[in-house]
Amino acid sequence: MHDLARRSRRGAVDRRGVGSWLPWSGAAVCLIGSSLWPRTAAADEPRSSTEPRVMMEPGEVTNVIDAFDDIDPFDVNISLGFEYSSKSAKVVRETAINEAGLTTGGFTSNLMNVAKYSETTSKLVPRVDFGIYKDLAAYIKLPIILNNSRKLEDLDGSANKLGVVFAGAPGETLVQKLPFEAPDRSGVEYLAFGLELDILNQARDRTKPTWLFGIEGRFSIGTPMHACNPDPKEGQVECAAPGDVNRNGKTDDTKLESVDTKERDAGVTRGTVTLEAHTILSKRVKYVEPYGGFSALFEFQNSSSDYGVTDLEASLVNHPPLVGTMILGVMLMPWENREKWGRLTFDMRFTGQYHSEGRDYSELFDALGSSDAASLRNAQFARYQANPNFVDNPPKGTPVQARSIIDESSQKTYFTGLSDVQPYGSYRGSASVTWQASEFVKFTFGMGYRHDQAHGISGDQPCNPDLKSSGIGKAGPCHSGDETKSQPVTPTGQPNPNYRPTVNAVGRRFYIDDSNTFDIFASGVVMF
Repeated sequence: MHDLARRSRRGAVDRRGVGSWLPWSGAAVCLIGSSLWPRTAAADEPRSSTEPRVMMEPGEVTNVIDAFDDIDPFDVNISLGFEYSSKSAKVVRETAINEAGLTTGGFTSNLMNVAKYSETTSKLVPRVDFGIYKDLAAYIKLPIILNNSRKLEDLDGSANKLGVVFAGAPGETLVQKLPFEAPDRSGVEYLAFGLELDILNQARDRTKPTWLFGIEGRFSIGTPMHACNPDPKEGQVECAAPGDVNRNGKTDDTKLESVDTKERDAGVTRGTVTLEAHTILSKRVKYVEPYGGFSALFEFQNSSSDYGVTDLEASLVNHPPLVGTMILGVMLMPWENREKWGRLTFDMRFTGQYHSEGRDYSELFDALGSSDAASLRNAQFARYQANPNFVDNPPKGTPVQARSIIDESSQKTYFTGLSDVQPYGSYRGSASVTWQASEFVKFTFGMGYRHDQAHGISGDQPCNPDLKSSGIGKAGPCHSGDETKSQPVTPTGQPNPNYRPTVNAVGRRFYIDDSNTFDIFASGVVMF
């Protein structure tokens, strides 16, 4: 471990060892000689009695505990963190309504207020780090969500016109009332295993920076999140399965024997396996240590989650979003006490993230996923097939048959609440303070603010153009030309089985705007 405690302890032992072997006469000679010989100050000694000693150990961000390092053969850190976040955002929708503040008619805007979204999360994060070898450590992390609550509320009178802001098919309302509160969720979020390595370490070579590389795997071990309505209509269940089109916990469709229709738990995990890699570079100059780095996060959906229901050949977006992160920051260490293993560190950080397009749990996940609107709850078939009754150039007066019809033997697909979230950027600033109180204990406290760019949360397209080579027989409505008017017909793709016009069609799509998150975090670490 190359933090203040371990380096200081080794230095103190070395100084005592040399002093204990000097005979009194030799000590006197050395004392006289030192007074006559020109003296050069060591790099880590203070230049005045009031100035703290300048150390070279890396700060909290790039420090890695280790093992088999001189007199420190083994290191273990046990920490417990607490995180609390509060998020607020505006849900808006596209509209062509000619109304003040929306449009003047003739074009579509995305300015119609739908709801005010709020979400709070409190979380405990136990973590254990093990030193493996010099500058190499492994860790285990188990975030536990104590409570996650989500709520949609009235936004500038939207609760009084739900038939407009949540309009579905003709005569249909997607969400029946505001406020809408999702059930509180709690449980283990995921189990993580990670490795971290200091490829370079300034504590070993002062001419080099400290360069950390880490990799982490996260595994969802709890129930994946399911869309729920804690206040359902009479006769309906709270968390209906996708195949339960009547929301009553059972089905009358014999073709759905392989589809789960039993009521489910709300769940708390994302239902994915995650791989995260990160690298950070820092260089300490006296009391200041600037740093910067990157990370990338890849998620792979589990078939047992609702992602599995949407993972179909013609789907445009099957995977969760990919997240890339840039980190820039500076650590300030105005005080250190090498003899007592004490240090005070201030960390100021800016983080920028890019979220790619992906299928995700949006702010409307529960509200739309638990809707009893027929346009969302009814199944759609995954494929089209060539019409066996199609006749080219039929006799005059005979209706022209479609070239492609629904394949009723294909898989039925259901709307689960997961939606195609468009790409967006996030920006977060944070500040924290870490106090190493002794050789074995340190504490951290901090807070942050994050802003998400406006982005769409229901952006699925009707056709998948990558499959247009499959031919007109599987194209369904995805073609150019009008076959009823004997025009040439050319396939432009295959129908996307996840496309729902009531929420995905242009003029019906939902967006998130003015999304802000405040968070606080604290942790305590015991070092052995």
